[in-house]
Amino acid sequence: MEMKMKQKINLELRNRAPEEVTELVLDNCHSVNGEIEGLNDTFKELEFLSMVNVALTSLAGLPSLSKLRKLELSDNIISGGLEVLAEKCPNLTYLNLSGNKIKDLSTVEALQNLKSLKSLDLFNCEITNLQDYRESIFELLQQITYLDGFDQEDNEAPDSEEEEDDEEDDDEEDEEEEEDEAGPPGGYEEEEEDEDEAGSDLEGEEEEVGLSYLMKEEIQDDDDDDDYVEEGGDEEEEEEEESVQGEKRKRDIEDEGEEEDD
Repeated sequence: MEMKMKQKINLELRNRAPEEVTELVLDNCHSVNGEIEGLNDTFKELEFLSMVNVALTSLAGLPSLSKLRKLELSDNIISGGLEVLAEKCPNLTYLNLSGNKIKDLSTVEALQNLKSLKSLDLFNCEITNLQDYRESIFELLQQITYLDGFDQEDNEAPDSEEEEDDEEDDDEEDEEEEEDEAGPPGGYEEEEEDEDEAGSDLEGEEEEVGLSYLMKEEIQDDDDDDDYVEEGGDEEEEEEEESVQGEKRKRDIEDEGEEEDD
């Protein structure tokens, strides 16, 4: 025996309060008389709701779910009454109605009021057999980007995981931009360069001081050599003068001796 929708909801809650639930999967349960039951406005935080193959014929019992973004309703018996979606779930971005009893464009026209709708699936609905089906839907619902998984240029829609990855990448890029604006690492590099330049200047000054010291030492040594040479020269001159004076005295003595002989 299939589980009824109310029982399925209670099972999925897992002792949580309805307002704490953001995702709810009720696939393959049994709806009484083709109506939604057990859902109410207390599920106000719900963002994802899946009711696949539950024999729904009407959406009249859908509660107000203002935060709902994704709604899975494939493999049911829905043939109309889609206007309730814009009233109860105005912020839908993804709607899957594959495998329902939707036959003509007038039924889909009610989705024009879903201004945020980007992706619509109508696989295995009779409407897909209409001539120029895709062109007609894109013209009727100009807000959508993807129909049955492809855009107007037949580019495939990204899956939800890729979308999340893209969002994470965007967040990381935003964080990097904020870091760059706050103070780029280059600032630290400039400081390091300044420090290196200061260090090199100090080294240059030390080298100059060392060279100056060495030059002074060499000059001092040269002066000492000159002083030594000068001192040596003075001693030689004194010796020469003494020898000259000695010869002069010797001559004077000889002259005195000759005079005495006379």
